Amino acid sequence: MPTISVDKYDLFEALGQKYTTSEFEDLCFEFGIELDEDTENEERPIVDGVQEPPQLKIEIPANRYDMLCFEGIALMLNIFRGKQPTPNFRLAQPAIGDIQTITVLEDTTKVRPLVAGAILRNVKFTKKNYESFIALQDKLHQNLARQRTLVAIGTHDLDTIKGPFTYEARPPKDISFVPLNQTKKMNGEELMEFYEKDKHLGRYLHIIRDESLYPVIYDANRVVCSLPPIINGDHSKITLNCKNVFIECTATDQTKLEIVLNMMVTMFSVYAEDKFAIEPVKIISDHNGQTRITPNLTPRTQTVEVGYLNGCLGLSESSESISKLLTKMAVTAKPSDEDPQSLIEVTIPPTRADILQRCDVMEDVGIAYGFNRLPRISVTKMVGAPLPLNKLTDIVRHECGLSGWSEVMPLILCSHDENFAWLNRKDDGRTAVKLANPKTAEYQIVRTSLLPGLLKTIRENKGHSVPMRIFEASDVVYKDEAEERRARNERHFAAAWYGKTSGFEEVHGLLGRVMEMLRQAFLTHEEGLTTASGKEIDFEVKPVPTKRDGYWFEPVDDEPTFFPGRAAAVYARVSGKTARIGEFGILHPTVLENFELKYPVSTVEINLEVFL
Repeated sequence: MPTISVDKYDLFEALGQKYTTSEFEDLCFEFGIELDEDTENEERPIVDGVQEPPQLKIEIPANRYDMLCFEGIALMLNIFRGKQPTPNFRLAQPAIGDIQTITVLEDTTKVRPLVAGAILRNVKFTKKNYESFIALQDKLHQNLARQRTLVAIGTHDLDTIKGPFTYEARPPKDISFVPLNQTKKMNGEELMEFYEKDKHLGRYLHIIRDESLYPVIYDANRVVCSLPPIINGDHSKITLNCKNVFIECTATDQTKLEIVLNMMVTMFSVYAEDKFAIEPVKIISDHNGQTRITPNLTPRTQTVEVGYLNGCLGLSESSESISKLLTKMAVTAKPSDEDPQSLIEVTIPPTRADILQRCDVMEDVGIAYGFNRLPRISVTKMVGAPLPLNKLTDIVRHECGLSGWSEVMPLILCSHDENFAWLNRKDDGRTAVKLANPKTAEYQIVRTSLLPGLLKTIRENKGHSVPMRIFEASDVVYKDEAEERRARNERHFAAAWYGKTSGFEEVHGLLGRVMEMLRQAFLTHEEGLTTASGKEIDFEVKPVPTKRDGYWFEPVDDEPTFFPGRAAAVYARVSGKTARIGEFGILHPTVLENFELKYPVSTVEINLEVFL
């Protein structure tokens, strides 16, 4: 969760009350946030000869974008305490002249297609609220905007530029301007080279660097306002003397664009001469039919059942009482005209982008009522149950543990060589799910066998006394074009014996015990396993209702993972269907060498899903 630092006594002044650390911690808990630290009694840095004032470091839920700044925290706590009503954020037409416009050209669809804007008029900046204004931009960039990949915010002194504005995409060499806080004019290519090693801006260059066109916003005099998502122009930079603020946001995600712009204007419209009034900007986008007025401050409405809210929280409140509670959470509510006793009509302001479903409304009711005051509920209706596959797996785990084997849980990702080459297996390109951009060579594919994990576990524990007996019951993943996601999980069981002797009989015995617990009988040739001359048992599952269910072994010579003549395939017939479910044997010496193991290893691996 993001942590926001605010001046302790400035916040108390905004709240109209002084708190002890314990009292403020209780207030935060009641509201659903957390006081992480109070720095008053700690050493604080000295900046320009002045010691930093005491700070309150407050942890904010990741979806409460309206509380990422001092203004938002003060506003929401005042509403919660009943000291202030929910503001009426509204659009106000310009007092003089026409509404400002941003004309979007079609080429922007190739790089960063969306833009929105707004204007705050007659803003009174101080050093503290100016710093809070910049800090909110940074928090939104890091949080909701995903490091500027989804949304980038540009703020400008409107008195230094002139509308109408245009949003274009142009070749880097054709874009020339003086970047923010610089004195030299640069084109797009020069700017990329200049900021390549910059600790702050360098991490954003990759977003557009390899594009043939860069997005750019011009004013009516062809002055560059910004090169999103990298940097603004120095010509229109914000200062403490700025009165009229032009805010533009470019984006690749429409929903995030609206939320970010709404947060910026609602939080800082409090400093405008006409409080909570925002001047709109018209976006002219004829090429895709997206011409509109921004920001969109229209509240959303949602109807919620009183029975649902009371049932989840164990309450028996009326619709009027619940509506009153919701006003503490900056939400307007009233009994629905359709059914006043059973339904509540909730009006959600633009600041509460975190409210998406009725469960979010229920959470707000719980916070407003007080979680510590909620009645304790004894839950007697139990509907949960383990999935059949997990229940089967637990039976196998339990039995292996009782047999003296230790369970291990390796990672499901492994390297390509560990899964194939080190096991003397070939990749046909149609089996393993590969990571498109693996960060390290150790995690390249999703495993198709449990053996690499077991062998790596033994390798990393070679100092342990031998013999080692380990097992795992977990998923492997295969490509499967028949599935919607083009891959499927398959639950396997595998075990490995590592010691000075081969241990073949040990894994054989464990396999027999597992099969016994799964109620699978061992079938011999005397029980009808002989096949027609020269014909091998088919690996495909086929109904054979006349033959007895059970399992049996067949020798294999086509498994290079195992020592020749020391391996067998495991077959099972379940409900009349026959399938090869796995193999067991002594590993080939080259496999041991690949995994740096000096003693013999015997393994078994079978598919558990055939027993469901």
